[in-house]
Amino acid sequence: MRLMIVGQLEGHISTAGKIALQRGAKVIHCEDIIEAVGALRNGKGADVVMCDVKQNIARLVRNLEKERIHVPVVACGIGTNARDAVKAIEAGAKEYVPLPPDAELIAAVLEAVTEEQSTMIASDPAMKSVMDLAAKIAPSEATVLITGESGTGKEVMSAFIHRKSKRKDGPFIAVNCAAIPENLLESELFGHEKGAFTGANARRIGKFEEANGGTILLDEVSEMHPLLQAKLLRAIQEKKVTRIGSNDEVKVNTRIVATSNRNLEESVSKGEFREDLYFRLNVVNIRLPALRERPADILELAKFFVKKFAEVNGIESKEISQAGIDKLIAYTWRGNIRELENTMHRAILMSAETDIEADAIFLQDSEFTQSNNTTPVATQAPDPAGVGSANVQILENTQGVEGLIGKTISEVERDMIVNTLDHCLGNRTHAAKILGISIRTLRNKLNLYKDDGVDIADAG
Repeated sequence: MRLMIVGQLEGHISTAGKIALQRGAKVIHCEDIIEAVGALRNGKGADVVMCDVKQNIARLVRNLEKERIHVPVVACGIGTNARDAVKAIEAGAKEYVPLPPDAELIAAVLEAVTEEQSTMIASDPAMKSVMDLAAKIAPSEATVLITGESGTGKEVMSAFIHRKSKRKDGPFIAVNCAAIPENLLESELFGHEKGAFTGANARRIGKFEEANGGTILLDEVSEMHPLLQAKLLRAIQEKKVTRIGSNDEVKVNTRIVATSNRNLEESVSKGEFREDLYFRLNVVNIRLPALRERPADILELAKFFVKKFAEVNGIESKEISQAGIDKLIAYTWRGNIRELENTMHRAILMSAETDIEADAIFLQDSEFTQSNNTTPVATQAPDPAGVGSANVQILENTQGVEGLIGKTISEVERDMIVNTLDHCLGNRTHAAKILGISIRTLRNKLNLYKDDGVDIADAG
């Protein structure tokens, strides 16, 4: 773990640093937020920033967002001043840690904030064979292409490969190629010099340089523009990058792991993805099975998420009722592990019983089907007599056609996109997959809706 400490923390800086070092962290210290942002911009990466509340935390968070630097901020202050804590959280800090530092408290906060969701659950035979392959190739230097449907855990698998590799002590840098606008992605990957383009107010080190000695994850690499694919291919072949606005090449020693939820061979045949780049990335291919293909893991994953979100929300964890288990096992999980995670987060919050009841487990369209059945589910009508005499089946109308009358096609499309995004808790990649459109198309439509004043869920 890489920890950046910002400010003096009234003399407690050395103590906090020592605690972090004892926990295996690499620590760097910056005097103020200007120095901190500059260090991050120039490749001094961090997994978490601990900042003195006397610093302008709101400004720090804004500057990080402006620079597209995704790192959680933990505020620190003397004592347990409630006003300072609330102010820091409102400014964008993830946590508040009182000082003088308590070793166990800091360790717990750092672990919670920097958690990579790296727990690999693989009880099902279909997943065990995948884990065996990943463990076998992890110590090599081979480029790895991880494929599978959206939500199957490709980024988690990437982190697993890094932790099992010879580069485990180096940085693990993830870049979501689908989430960054194409005109900024080149700068994100390779960096730029001051004045290279409008808005380039200072030199910035790219992710390839930041990942030097470690691993870089190119998440959803299939969304990369063909022109940038050519530059990526050269970086892989030559092991050199050139910052935008510079003529000097910089050597990089970085292992590449790429992911895609598309059929890249099909994309190659359509001319959407370079064939030579595909072969460079696909030295080793790991295909993650969909959750419906590994049913033995569903319950174990569900229990893991229940415990996790109970802790996050400060509530008591619960077991899952047998009716709830049956409901989970029977569902098709089109959104895979990500959908299961979101479902169990809602369930632990909504549950009103001793064990999580079936009604607290909300599934898409309020119905669940057997994995081999794609037809609508017929539900048993209530039996007012209580003697089982009613045998009428009611087919739920999930389309709501009547509610569409009077709306234009564009309004129906807008409502469908916004509601799907809300269901996915703001996750753009998941929503695009469900809607059957590219992440770029989704992003463009959301920008139009925002301009019209529509409330859009934050990215999840």
